[in-house]
Amino acid sequence: MEHEYQSHIDHSSHHSHHDHPAKTPVSWAMAAAATLHCLTGCAIGEVLGMVVGTALGWGNLPTMVLAIVLAFFFGYALTLRGVLRAGVGFRAAVKVALAADTLSIAVMELIDNGVLALWPGAMDAHLTDGLFWGTLAIALTLAFLLTTPVNRWMIGRGKGHAVVHQYHQ
Repeated sequence: MEHEYQSHIDHSSHHSHHDHPAKTPVSWAMAAAATLHCLTGCAIGEVLGMVVGTALGWGNLPTMVLAIVLAFFFGYALTLRGVLRAGVGFRAAVKVALAADTLSIAVMELIDNGVLALWPGAMDAHLTDGLFWGTLAIALTLAFLLTTPVNRWMIGRGKGHAVVHQYHQ
């Protein structure tokens, strides 16, 4: 199966810049499911990063950087796990995960961390504060709502999570 994926990648590089991907009708439910999958990894990374940064007494910037790095890591890891389970080789699975999740995670992280940075007092709230968890819940909800149309657009063009769907059983 890895060979099939690699030959598809090799073949796709022969298209001219005049070729346009076919538009495929995509339901909002499919886009929401892809976004929820992405949100799960992002939320795990965000919370873990904030917990670790806070526990170590780090400032806001290093804690936010750690949370973002972990959000990308866990977002990719969840996709990678499913693609590997479908029998794809590791190297090809990494390419699939990067293609499927990069834009989605980036948009989600921009929105999520933007809300946290702009919300008065959110960056100084502690893990035991309701403000911390309330702001995080609002930030993740907004990230989900604003990233779902991005995923719908990408899937409709055969990009993003559309790349992963061929490996789901």
